[in-house]
Order: sequence, then C-alpha cells, then structure tokens
Amino acid sequence: MVKKKVPDWLNSSVWSSTTTTSSSYTDHFDHYPSTSASPQINPPLPPAATGDEQQHPPPRHHRNYHPQKPDIKEDKHSKSSIVNDISNYSISNNKIDNRIVDYNENTAEDISKQALLLTELSRKVINMGELRRIASQGIPDGAGIRSTVWKLLLGYLPPDRSLWSSELAKKRSQYKRFKEELLMNPSEITRRLEKTTGFDNDDAKSESRYVLSRSKITHGEHPLSLGKSSIWNKFFQDSEIIEQIDRDVKRTHPGMHFFSGDSSLAKSNQEALRNILIVFAKLNPGIRYVQGMNEILAPLFYVFKNDPDEEMEACAEADTFFCFAELLSGFRDHFCQQLDNSVVGIRSTLTRLSQLLKEHDEELWRHLEVTTKVNPQFYAFRWITLLLTQEFNFADSIHIWDTLLSDPEGPQVNFISSLFISLNVETLLRVCCAMLILVRRRLLAGDFTSILKLLQKYPPANISHLLYVANKLRGQPSH
Repeated sequence: MVKKKVPDWLNSSVWSSTTTTSSSYTDHFDHYPSTSASPQINPPLPPAATGDEQQHPPPRHHRNYHPQKPDIKEDKHSKSSIVNDISNYSISNNKIDNRIVDYNENTAEDISKQALLLTELSRKVINMGELRRIASQGIPDGAGIRSTVWKLLLGYLPPDRSLWSSELAKKRSQYKRFKEELLMNPSEITRRLEKTTGFDNDDAKSESRYVLSRSKITHGEHPLSLGKSSIWNKFFQDSEIIEQIDRDVKRTHPGMHFFSGDSSLAKSNQEALRNILIVFAKLNPGIRYVQGMNEILAPLFYVFKNDPDEEMEACAEADTFFCFAELLSGFRDHFCQQLDNSVVGIRSTLTRLSQLLKEHDEELWRHLEVTTKVNPQFYAFRWITLLLTQEFNFADSIHIWDTLLSDPEGPQVNFISSLFISLNVETLLRVCCAMLILVRRRLLAGDFTSILKLLQKYPPANISHLLYVANKLRGQPSH
C-alpha cells in the first residue's frame, strides 16, 4: 500500500518564523473611532508558536464522559517527542484576567484589521460576506468590535443598521418577560393569585381584620400536588436542574475574577449566567440543561458584558441569552443523548472527524485508530461538545471562536439555516483535525496511554498556527 505523503505546506518556513507574544484579551475597550476606508490586506502568515501561562482545569464532563488521565511528562531532550511543526513553546507573561489591559501591544496588522471592520460596521447595510471574510482572519481586541461582530454573525443583529434599535428593544423586552414568567418562585405566584381574590370592599376587609382568613387553594396550587399543571410540581422537578446550574456557574473559570470570587462583579455575573441557563432549560424541555453549557455561555457573556457602550453592557444578559440560543441551535444535537447514534448526533460528528483526518493524514489516522486503537470518542468528545473552550486559555478560545463564527463560505445572515450550522460544524472539525496534525510527531511516537494523556490535556499552542493549518484543510486532501 502506498502511503499518502504529508502535504508540503506542513514543512513551510511559516513554522520557523519569529516568536511573538500575543496580547491579553481586554476587558474595556475604546469607543468606536471615526472610520475611513483602508487598503485591503492579505491574510498574514502566522508567527511561531507561543505558550500560555496557565491551563484551565478540566470541566465536569456531562453525560458519560470519562475523567482525564494524569498529565503526560515529556522529555524535552527527546527528538521523538517534539513536533517540527511547532518549536520551543515559550511562556507568555500575559495574565488572562478581567482587569488586565494593554493597548500598546496592538500591532500594525491589528490596527489595519480594526479599521477594515469599523469601515464595514459603519455602512447602512452591512455586507455579511465581507464581514465574515475580515473576521475570519481574527478580530482585534479593543474598541468593542467583537461584541457587535459576534451579534451580527449569530443573527441577533440584522445587517440593516436602521433596524438595530427596534430589534434590540423587542428582544430585550421578550427576555424580560421570560424571566418574569420562568424565574418566579411558586410562593410569589400564589401570593399574586391571592391578591386577585381579595375582598371587594373596605367593609368586608374591616370585618375580617381580626379573623385569620383561609384562602381557597386549588389542587394545582397545593405544594403536594403531582398534577402536570401544578406550579409546585413543576418547581420541584426543576429544582434538581437549578441546583446543578448553581454548582456549575460557581465553578466557571475559577481563575478569573470576572466569573469567580466574592466581589459584587463576580456575584452579579454569576447571577446573569444562572438566569440565562435556567430560562434556556425551561424553554427547551427536550434538552433542558446539560453540564458544560455554562462553559459555552461564558465567552459570549464575557464579550458582551465588556462592551464599552453603556447600554450594550447593561443589556448583556438579554443579548447573551439570544446569542447563546442561536449558537447552541447549531450544536444542540450533541447534547441530546437520544440522538447520540443518529446522523446528527455526537457519534456521527466524531466519525466525520476521523474521516477528515484520514483524508489529510492517513499515516497519522492509521497509527491512532488501527495501531494504537485511540478513537476520537476518547479525546474529541469534549473538544466538540464544549467548542474547544477547555483546551486553550480563555483569550485563545475567544480568538478560535472568531473563526468558528465567521466561516467566509457561510450564507448571508438572513438565510441562517441548517446550512449555516453545518458549515460551522465543519469549521470546528477542521480545527480539531489541525490540532492532531500539529502534534503528529509526538502522536506517531506514542502508545495508547501516552497519546491519550497528550490529547486529553492538549499542550500550549500558538493559535495563529492552528487556524492557519485548519484553513489549509479546507482545500483538497493530500495524495
């Protein structure tokens, strides 16, 4: 059998370019500056690999996913354990926190991208195809651009800017009603019902002032009722899910003051995450809440809450809810256990990842799945279901999402459909496949145990490299 050779671009000089340090994701941005037309720029070559300061702890896996194995101990002097594609990881001094900002690290390339995006966002009717093309190369940190671009890419904002004000007002009002109807304690509902059945005149109220009244309680209002229409029965059924949401929200990114701690900021943000997840669970009884959804919600809320526009910041919870629902609509079948073995379930998606790897690197595929029996479900289940939020630091995850949300080959936003969803899944799978290719030499040198340890705690990687390789996989497979 003739093995497929590794494509030439994997040995490109790109891999030995000068090391650069990526900037921290900023919390507060400048207001949009005045825009002017800027020359088009070509996609940049990625810099050499850099590391990140910390790896986030693994999440509590939902459903039947198995815990991670212990960390692998690499021999730094062993050539067989080093990938030529990525050399000499360096440790960045940048901390991923919600209050660290450094505007001086913006490169000329970032400034140019920012100008291009601001020019596009200033149009009366935004060209979504052009916006995707620019955003797919990465959205620069700062100026609050990412918040607006993500809302457009997820279909929350229409391309016509004249409709933004009315659409936002309508959606935010709708979310307010959801909260009023779905987050109310049954005791509060009963109290309101009692108000409507009060005495009609002051004389009756006066006569009964010293008599303990006995309100009529219907069967559906009784706390011990098991009826389907009983508000108390529904409340007790929801309590288990709400307790799970509370636990997960408190564990969301424990190393970030934005999400964790006893500060008023952290408590307020935790309450917003909790509200969104509970409302979503009650509006989607077929899925409810599954562990891990909090990890997908966190990047959206973080980006929207740090919008420099005061109105946008104040309404971040409502905006995040609708964008979260839209985003999850593309991947919700991965959270539905009944669909695991269907053509839209997680097993089918894992099979597509296996096929993609075989098309582009059959030698690596054969070693993983034939020789060592390391199948994708052992490592890629979490990659896919949590949209890579647990494999990289928070700032890098944000930049990966820029690419996941802005596939330049996607349809216009007003045609968001299963096609849009499919293209985003394919983009995710290309990134996952690129993750395997970037550590191929270590994988080819490893056995079942060492491979699993490596992939279940993916090593620090330069995101520019990763997305560059993922984009290369968009083309024809190598032969």
